[in-house]
Amino acid sequence: MATRLNRSTLVSVLVVATALALVALGLSAIANAGPGAADAAPEAAGKPAAASHVAQGHAMAPAKPVAFGDDPDGDGYIPAEPPVTGVEPSDEIPPHRYFHEFQANCSVNHTAPDDPIVYPGRAGASHDHTFMGNDTTNANSTTASLGAGGTTCLAPGDRSAYWMPTLYNGNEEVRPIGPQTIYYKAGVTDYRTVRPFPKGLRFVVGSPTQTAEEFRNHPGMVEGYECGESYHNYDFPAACPTSRDTQLNLRMQAPSCWDGKYLDTPDHKAHMAYPVVMGANQDVCPPSHPVALPMIEFKMAWPVNGDMSRVRLASGTGHSFHYDFFNAWDDATLDALVDHCIVGALQCNARGYDENNPGEGAALDENYELPRP
Repeated sequence: MATRLNRSTLVSVLVVATALALVALGLSAIANAGPGAADAAPEAAGKPAAASHVAQGHAMAPAKPVAFGDDPDGDGYIPAEPPVTGVEPSDEIPPHRYFHEFQANCSVNHTAPDDPIVYPGRAGASHDHTFMGNDTTNANSTTASLGAGGTTCLAPGDRSAYWMPTLYNGNEEVRPIGPQTIYYKAGVTDYRTVRPFPKGLRFVVGSPTQTAEEFRNHPGMVEGYECGESYHNYDFPAACPTSRDTQLNLRMQAPSCWDGKYLDTPDHKAHMAYPVVMGANQDVCPPSHPVALPMIEFKMAWPVNGDMSRVRLASGTGHSFHYDFFNAWDDATLDALVDHCIVGALQCNARGYDENNPGEGAALDENYELPRP
């Protein structure tokens, strides 16, 4: 019996040793063949190759706070200095005015796989983004670097960074053409209480991982994707009219109530909130986020139509749309526009001029700058 056990053990040892030798030889062959061999192996075995980030969405590594730039301790919290305290949300109903807004008209200036909010200091870590406004935005951007940058917004004082996932038709990048409309509105009923963004405030609207249902029910959703007479699409429509002036459009609003404490939080959202409905159906900031700020609304237009079956975002399907905002306005310029147009209840263009109320004048001059004394 002992002899049989020894023989069995010997056979097992030989089998294991042979298998290990074969594995070692296989790994050595792959290593000697170069980096392309391992990538080709799944395809050679009849398995599909990894999907291109252009067509299917780039799978990003989980984002964890890191010590960089405006967040030197790397905990994900960037305190407001000084914080805004002692604010009570207003539930008063002001004189009725239909409009209280102005526009920031900003053109696309570059695309890159960077995201200075979600992946600060990590160039290439994100899916591809399309950037508007500040022309220096990259993974290393900080409040100070944006303040020293240029801009493709009509107002030179708007050096803020705006970005969203890049849109592709097949493998072809599709960029919005010309200045895009970015509204600054009152998100609360008492528009008189809206104050300018603090310098360095940043946040993300939506999520690249949201489902179609979450996208549809997002509190910032306006009408989904639009083209021609097709509205309320929460993924890309199958087709759009092929007329020259038909584009793919989307409008989405940002939260406009701030906690007054942080310019950013680890999830890039918790310091902001949407107004809640209270009292006589008015929109009021919640007590946890009592400071009313302008409500940003992206109104994007991509020059793509016809067959939409190959249209994708760098982040994935149509319902993965989201956008980022990093405030770097010149303080005095933003103050003037908020006071004149939002608090003043006007429908202003990028100069802070309401064509329907010419007697109210403009916040900025013909060069979109503050008038000189």
